[in-house]
Amino acid sequence: MPFVTIDPVGSRDLDQAVLIEEIDSGFRVHYAIADVAAFVEPGSELEKISLHRGQTIYLPDSPARLHPEELSEDAASLLEGQTRPAVVWSIDLDERGEVTATKVRRGLVKSRARLDYDQAQIDAENGRLHPSISLLPKVGQLRQESALRREAVNLSIPSQRVVKVPNDDAGEHYEIVIEPRPHIMDYNSEISLLTGMVAGEMMVKAGHGLLRTLAPATKESEATFRSEAQALGFEIAPEQPIGEFLQSVDPNTPKGMAIQREAQKLLRGSGYASVKNGDSEVHSGVGGYYAHVTAPLRRLIDRFATEHCLAIASGTDVPEWVTRVEEQVLDTMKYSSILASQVDNACLDLTEATVLKYWEGQNFNAVVVASEPEKNSARLFVYKPPVLAKCIGAPEQGTNQDVTLVTANLKKREVLFAWPAD
Repeated sequence: MPFVTIDPVGSRDLDQAVLIEEIDSGFRVHYAIADVAAFVEPGSELEKISLHRGQTIYLPDSPARLHPEELSEDAASLLEGQTRPAVVWSIDLDERGEVTATKVRRGLVKSRARLDYDQAQIDAENGRLHPSISLLPKVGQLRQESALRREAVNLSIPSQRVVKVPNDDAGEHYEIVIEPRPHIMDYNSEISLLTGMVAGEMMVKAGHGLLRTLAPATKESEATFRSEAQALGFEIAPEQPIGEFLQSVDPNTPKGMAIQREAQKLLRGSGYASVKNGDSEVHSGVGGYYAHVTAPLRRLIDRFATEHCLAIASGTDVPEWVTRVEEQVLDTMKYSSILASQVDNACLDLTEATVLKYWEGQNFNAVVVASEPEKNSARLFVYKPPVLAKCIGAPEQGTNQDVTLVTANLKKREVLFAWPAD
């Protein structure tokens, strides 16, 4: 099979390779996932370390890896031209992009090309996308339409880059640049979501497995989000599903990025659960049962959930090395996910403080996202640089205001504005 990988520029921890074919009834998606279990011996020191770490923690300079670099970026990675053990999913879709059949098995695969999102997007726009993924835009769009029917909430948050800019006095300061998010990245994400949903359904029907779960957002949190969206200038009707609204937003604009980040609050509280314990909660973000099975190089639970799926497909028992440590896997994923979130927030806060430090005492134009007069505080979206920040003072929600940057503290990773402006 002529699989190809598609990832950010420079990536070497390649978990997934994809091939999409047209069939009489619709489409067949082949998705090869790195078979980490082929390299990690049960009871080994490598397994013990992975059971402790849980997942790769990404930092601006280099990641704190779940597995050694020699494994995650070489021996187990689906690198171009290299034969690698993999778990291969084959998922049939009808003409609406809905699942009609699924097969999963182990095999050996060889990636024919290592693609990156930026070049793939250019190729797609010019009609020369690699043949193995020429149908990815079509299938990706069909799955996005399926997500709307499920009232799923999919986020599309662009990356940000920090650049040095020279000052008039021969010094320099930093600025934040939004890197446009290619459509092909969202289409590729749909393939991973599709596979996770198929895996989740498979495990729930079989009565055993490991799910990724998320309770529905509360009415209060949805009302807050709608209010913040309107404050940022977006039109969102009371009856419009939030997922549908988010798909209509261009994330590559400052306000679009801001509202996508605000939507993350609707997905708080996600966790993992064992089906055998009677926990078969859906993931409200995807609108159905869901499991993490597509990123085993950087996430522990994928290796174990995948073994459940393979056992179900082959009619065999789940390996003892899986069931023996499942509770530990769930515990590790819980605390490592909290740690990953804390690290992400700390990196973002430090970046914003570093970028704004040069401008302490200066005035900025901002829109008031939320206001709490009883606390004399507000949350702002500053247009340039594009940051969400706290404010002393409570201007009216939805208004544009000039505010003063009073604090950009690198040690505390804290940014604070004040209103009215000096």
